[in-house]
Amino acid sequence: MKEQKQLLKKIQTFAADELPNHNSLIKLARENATQIKIGKSLFLQTYGCASELEYKRQCMRDGHIMYHAHIGMNDMETTASALRDIHYHLDQQGFRMDRAGFALDRRMGLPSDLWAATAAETGPMLENQQDWSALAQSAAIQPHMGDFMIGQPASFSNTVQALRIGCTTIGNLSQFFTFEAPGWRDHCATSAETMKAISLLAEFRQQGMMLHSYLEDGYGALFKQCATVAAWAMLEYYIVEELLGAKLSHCIGGLTSDPIKRAGWVLALQKIHRGDQVGSMIYGDTISFGQDFDKNRGVVSEYLLWDIMIQMHSPSGHAVLPLPVTEAIRIPSAEEIIEAQCFGRQIEQTAKRLYPHVDFSAAEHFADRVFQDGKVVFDNALSGLKQCGVDLSNPLQLLYVLKKMGAQTFEDLFAKDIQSSDPTDMYLLSQQVIDNYRPLFESSEMIKKVKGKRLILASTDVHEHAIGALAQLLSEAGADVTNLGSEQSPDQVAECLSKYSYDALLLSTHNGMALDYGRQLRLILDKDSIDLPILMGGVLNQKVGTEALPVDVVDDLKQLGINPAVGLPNLTKLLSY
Repeated sequence: MKEQKQLLKKIQTFAADELPNHNSLIKLARENATQIKIGKSLFLQTYGCASELEYKRQCMRDGHIMYHAHIGMNDMETTASALRDIHYHLDQQGFRMDRAGFALDRRMGLPSDLWAATAAETGPMLENQQDWSALAQSAAIQPHMGDFMIGQPASFSNTVQALRIGCTTIGNLSQFFTFEAPGWRDHCATSAETMKAISLLAEFRQQGMMLHSYLEDGYGALFKQCATVAAWAMLEYYIVEELLGAKLSHCIGGLTSDPIKRAGWVLALQKIHRGDQVGSMIYGDTISFGQDFDKNRGVVSEYLLWDIMIQMHSPSGHAVLPLPVTEAIRIPSAEEIIEAQCFGRQIEQTAKRLYPHVDFSAAEHFADRVFQDGKVVFDNALSGLKQCGVDLSNPLQLLYVLKKMGAQTFEDLFAKDIQSSDPTDMYLLSQQVIDNYRPLFESSEMIKKVKGKRLILASTDVHEHAIGALAQLLSEAGADVTNLGSEQSPDQVAECLSKYSYDALLLSTHNGMALDYGRQLRLILDKDSIDLPILMGGVLNQKVGTEALPVDVVDDLKQLGINPAVGLPNLTKLLSY
């Protein structure tokens, strides 16, 4: 009870923070809307549609299964070439590539005057109008602008650019709550820019503009219960549709492996969207992927079969995504994307034969449960926020407070009474990892190395489940663990290290910036005369020069004095200080 009061008091503090007038920001967005002309991508020209929303509704009526690809080349020239190659090779086989998203450099979330001073990461930069146009005009594939657009400090300017090239589904709202642009910490400014961007889309709602939100790129990745994810989707709907008047398009799937849940989420979102859901895409199951390509191909077969069949059963406009089998170890090439897309069309033929014989009642029961339990959590949230002084009619304050409070506080406060809800697959996987590696951390060798040691853990990006599991295991082994959580910049980590004495630093990274991050951290630590063992795990690669894909930087990290930790079993050897 005492802990709950402290959490509520923290929210009251956030609610008291001074923010710009939200009505003035909405007015500004409306004024800017009069100066913007929506462009026409090559895809929309080819298929005679004014927007992707119009195209999606036509696909839903016709029973056409839409396909999505995610492209992560290092520069725009290679990205444009990949789009052309993918379109050409699929078209030669009679397949249509409906849409593509782009894994942009995280610097795209920053105002352009900060790009030069910020470390490059995986993905291309859109530095001029020619780069933006290349996404929409290189091939008849509709561009989907999701990563590092809306939800970032440069939300409004990026949205204007996207609209002008004919991109009509723009996101990613969920990233607003969990992702930080590199080195940026002004949550007030980010909230204002995000709300302005959503307000701009609202002005073009009748022309088919949609706001994309990938739930599992936000708090949905961190919640333990599916009911909380459903409640969060309801909150996003409330802010976007009811308060700001924009059309919301939800995505889910990357952290969901259970086929019943994957199909069930499509049905649950239909209820959340009050029968008018038009989804962006269903992401492929990434948490079941590993380094065994044959096994990965089996994973794709299973999830894609269900994703296609649920679109046949309850068309929602979600495009399906056949993941390339290399997804878990590196960014796929254009050839690997083409192979995956062709494989997806084979699975579609199987799905059509199988669909008449499939019973979807389990998925329907799941949808009913998470919707009903989610509504309880949603009502709890609105009631609790109101009691803390949050104005439920102010979308800017809601966005700001929800971001500041964090996922764990939200779930602890508003979902504590939901006991029967289904756990998320990501939470189940984290618990499985803990259970699998507990014997290693209970070994006398590990306990001898870590017991009584002060260890500090951090993630360079939003992917924090690994360090969460590691923090628990190390604590059980007797270590004194400080977990800084996700989105920690080198200067933030160094600041903590300067205040307290630690025996080792353990870092997790994912976004293809391992070497730049390591160099920045090493410079700061050397300058401040801070010396301790550093272990870095995760995806240890880096965007380098003109290379089309990020390159492995394990040896470079070793030269910096950073120990690459490839897998938890390797920790025993590395934790020697």
